[in-house]
Amino acid sequence: MSNVLPRAKQIAVISAIVEGVSIRSIERMTGVHRDTVMRLMVKVGQACEKLLDRVMVDLPCVEIEVDEIWGYVAKKQKNVTLEDNMAEVGDTWTFVALDPETKLIPCFRTGKRTAHNTRLFCEDLARRLRNRTQITSDAVPAYADAIDRAFDCQVDYAQVIKSYEPEDAGSGRYSPPRVSEVEKTAIIGNPDLEMASTSHVERSNLSIRMSNRRMTRLTNAFSKKLENHKAAMALHFANYNLCRVHRSLRVTPALAAGVTDHVWTVEELLDAAAA
Repeated sequence: MSNVLPRAKQIAVISAIVEGVSIRSIERMTGVHRDTVMRLMVKVGQACEKLLDRVMVDLPCVEIEVDEIWGYVAKKQKNVTLEDNMAEVGDTWTFVALDPETKLIPCFRTGKRTAHNTRLFCEDLARRLRNRTQITSDAVPAYADAIDRAFDCQVDYAQVIKSYEPEDAGSGRYSPPRVSEVEKTAIIGNPDLEMASTSHVERSNLSIRMSNRRMTRLTNAFSKKLENHKAAMALHFANYNLCRVHRSLRVTPALAAGVTDHVWTVEELLDAAAA
């Protein structure tokens, strides 16, 4: 059981998970059974979500970029049948907010890409920010109303719409086509369109896929349960914000934003999550 696993083993397991190592590889590396690895990951991940709720508040962010990253639970959407619980299997999106200056991720939300989840995500973001903020998103229609309602018009909001070159996908092609045009539009308030961008939050998608095995494409490491997927995402974001030193900043995003006064260790993360 994960609650009697020696402390050193717990640290080794969680350290491997946040570096993108698969469950079965961790089992071979540490000698900890994969079921125990999974239970520990879910337990710590759920605690990390509560930890982030406690510490990611009163944030001085002046700019936020938002985006969604795609994943799936149990099966891809095209394989979902009427017998499945459609709320818990198939395409699953994680909404991500990122401060491009400190690289902090103030909040996230994992679920279906619906207007309801978009609204809840924006409301969560609004309650964490200290001051008026500029927000930039892509052209997902639900954002405009969700941001308007969540911030009660006390926000500067712009959309960045990218057009792509019409290219033949070709056999086996996996990368997106080249961007041919970028259009920036003010939606609410008076956003600085020169500053409006979604490039940083889109780049964070790579970090998520590299550090979270469940988001690695073309493997069988995807989550089989929504509970596991949500826990894995929460664990990733807690480690990213608090423990992982950003290469360009040379500190963690949380330290750069003044949320903490030092770089956390995985052991500290375990202690705080258990508090």
